Amino acid sequence: MYCPQCGQQQVSSELRFCSRCGFPLGGVMELLVNGGILPQPQPAGDKPKMSPRRKGVQQGVALIFLGIVLTSLLGVLSSYLDFPEIFVAMSAIIGFVGGPLRVLYALIFEEGEQKIVYINPQQQQAAFPPYQQPARPLGDVNRSRALPPQQRSPVPGWRRPDTAELVQPPGSVTDNTTKLLNKRENEEPPAG
Repeated sequence: MYCPQCGQQQVSSELRFCSRCGFPLGGVMELLVNGGILPQPQPAGDKPKMSPRRKGVQQGVALIFLGIVLTSLLGVLSSYLDFPEIFVAMSAIIGFVGGPLRVLYALIFEEGEQKIVYINPQQQQAAFPPYQQPARPLGDVNRSRALPPQQRSPVPGWRRPDTAELVQPPGSVTDNTTKLLNKRENEEPPAG
């Protein structure tokens, strides 16, 4: 990715600011991810739609509270009046088993809410005016940058030291052995 202000190629796409001019790149990454379309926030007057996951969790919690109320009410009715106890058992099963199962199903299988709403490009151009870079006086260019300009070399005539000039690297292990073999070949064999 390149910085849209100065053209510097960025090392990583996860940088938040340009390494050369300090331009914020968060919005640029969002544009690239969304295919050049700006996300449109929902107007404040519109009530956001509830996601299926949230509806399912609310239904499950309502079943649990309904089970608590119905089970206690039907238990009182069955003890004082001649009311069948099967209704107490059914309300307990629906409330205390069905409620948590509904919550679990909603959390695992149902789709959550989408946070960003996108608009098509024709609406985008009508809603947002085209970007115009602010005009700056020519003398103000260096003052507006976040970082100072890059310096090439600190002192004229200075050069980086070559560390290989300071110490010669040691020879290989076989150099000494080879010298000994050459020495033996040049000597005369012992008489014997």
